[in-house]
Amino acid sequence: MAAEMTIGLAKAAVVKFSEMIGERTKQISRAMQEPRRQRRVMLVIVCIALLLDNMLYMVIVPIIPNYLETLRTYKVVYVSSASNGTNGSSLNSSQRAVRYTNPNANEDIQIGVLFASKAILQLLANPLTGTFIDRVGCDIPLFIGLIIIFLSTLTFAFGESYAMLFVARSMQGLGSAFADTSGIAMIADRYTEESERSTALGIALAFISFGSLAAPPFGGILYDLAGKRVPFLVLSFVSLLDGILLLTVVSPLAGRTRENMPQGSPIYKLMIDPYIAVVAGALTTCNIPLAFLEPTISKWMKQTMKANEWQMGLTWLPAFFPHILGVYVTVRLAAKYPNYQWFYGAIGMVIIGASSCTVPACRNFEELIIPLCSLCFGIALVDTALLPTLAFLVDVRHVSVYGSVYAIADISYSVAYALGPIVAGQIVHTLGFVQLNLGMGCVNVLYAPALLLLRNVCQMKPSLSERNVLLEEGPKGLYDTIKMEERSAGKKRYGSSAGNYSTAGGRDNTGFESSRRNQVPSEDDSSGSDYS
Repeated sequence: MAAEMTIGLAKAAVVKFSEMIGERTKQISRAMQEPRRQRRVMLVIVCIALLLDNMLYMVIVPIIPNYLETLRTYKVVYVSSASNGTNGSSLNSSQRAVRYTNPNANEDIQIGVLFASKAILQLLANPLTGTFIDRVGCDIPLFIGLIIIFLSTLTFAFGESYAMLFVARSMQGLGSAFADTSGIAMIADRYTEESERSTALGIALAFISFGSLAAPPFGGILYDLAGKRVPFLVLSFVSLLDGILLLTVVSPLAGRTRENMPQGSPIYKLMIDPYIAVVAGALTTCNIPLAFLEPTISKWMKQTMKANEWQMGLTWLPAFFPHILGVYVTVRLAAKYPNYQWFYGAIGMVIIGASSCTVPACRNFEELIIPLCSLCFGIALVDTALLPTLAFLVDVRHVSVYGSVYAIADISYSVAYALGPIVAGQIVHTLGFVQLNLGMGCVNVLYAPALLLLRNVCQMKPSLSERNVLLEEGPKGLYDTIKMEERSAGKKRYGSSAGNYSTAGGRDNTGFESSRRNQVPSEDDSSGSDYS
């Protein structure tokens, strides 16, 4: 009797516990569907993906050169040694084995190609991934990118040859082309108000910075303590968790009506837009010093200031804090003075140029920290000011679909980081470390005035292109009508520095004919190239 009561109580407890879990799951699901909260969760998912990608990019810096050393072949040479007698005569001879490492004259080239392969493949894949994101949205490409990054980290962990490491690095470039571009585009799409968009992109840049600067010490410490596999297994586990979190928030594999999605401008049209081209050039130019210094500064420190291993490993870590400060300052200034985004970027490029020219004058580790910190501060100013500008340019001059424009931004970064590991060493060998830094500094200072072209961007009115896409043939369904009304209401409510937005068309009780009637622009309407 007592046993039956115990079993009954246990069953009742299990049923009650399962009901509680089910109710709690429903509450979490309902909370996740709330738009504002879902937007914050998506920001967390994107930031984790960007953190993973940049940690995987830099974590191999302290690991790969040492690991490739272990992959070298050896040869055993027997050396004869004779023992002498008391009168100097040779009594007997013996042989001892000496192991010599086979020299690898191409090792530096192999390391440079391995480091650059990620950016090269990312550069080649970005035009395709940008178009793909414009067609299907951001969630499917983000999920694909996380899967590829997960497979890439596993390949890094279990790869035992240079060929496998090269495949893993190239896979990471493909995954980055999906994850980075779709993540930044998702932030721009979800945060439509300019100040919120700048803040969200600033947070994403902070995670990028932390991943890039914290990965070398993270990888070096785990590699020394636990071997090559552990750092990559940790990153693969985090990538898997991020993918699962993405599946709980959205359903990337669910069916969707693609015909009702707005058609973005082709990437080649965005590339020839002069304003977007200026921003892309600035992003490439400002990242060249960082991309060229990363593979060359350790050797220069060892030759010039006799730096220790820990000093070379921690070279970039202090620069994380001024980078965060630069992001914070730019976000606050953009919220208060949104018309001067171009000016913040120009100031950042001047700071980068001055810092790059100062690096060769340093003679000890403490002095070197100062220009590197100011360099990262300047990069933060440029990135935080110009990335939201790209989304704004698409809003006012093209269609508010952001995959291709942020693919262009990713191409800009990839150009710098593809050239860095291959070209920087050759320039140092041919011209010298001092000439490399002076050249990079002068290029940044000379490019800064080009951002004057963006000074009137904030005064642009929205173009007719988005209205043409949504309304040229009239709304085709409820989705078009709702999106049209939401965009119109959002632009009225969140009216940014672009000026007043005009109403594209109305919807009356007879259907959608009024949208056709209002399609003809008034004299106050403006195309993307006009100013108010």
